Amino acid sequence: MSPTFEELTVGQDIGTRSIEVTRQDLVKYAGASGDFNPIHWNEAFATSVELPGVIAHGMFTMGAAVQLVSDWAGDPAAVVDYQTRFTKPVLVTDTTGTDEAGAVIDVTGVVGALDGDARTARIDLTVVAAGLKVLMKSQAVVKVS
Repeated sequence: MSPTFEELTVGQDIGTRSIEVTRQDLVKYAGASGDFNPIHWNEAFATSVELPGVIAHGMFTMGAAVQLVSDWAGDPAAVVDYQTRFTKPVLVTDTTGTDEAGAVIDVTGVVGALDGDARTARIDLTVVAAGLKVLMKSQAVVKVS
């Protein structure tokens, strides 16, 4: 059920989510987005350009994180603005042939601000992978009924 504006308070937790990511997910995302940069799927290439290994697409990470907000709002169209800063790459190890994720992105959301005139809530996201904040100042503005 979608939240109502009157139910919200600044500091209120909207939930958490852990997103398991595999190299297969990155290849699928590359196909959908058209971003076939080999740093997102080829270990040898990624390390040759001095990355620690294959990294997730920034937009994949950003999109995966905001899904928590869309689900909480009950309607993706309710998210009227979303901004973030990319601070660290999400390293995705090769787990081909296993049931394990190559990375886990942990997302937590809280109500950061309320605008009574616009009836919007700013949701502040904390996005962490391997113990590092991978997105900073990650904020979504949601139109609330």
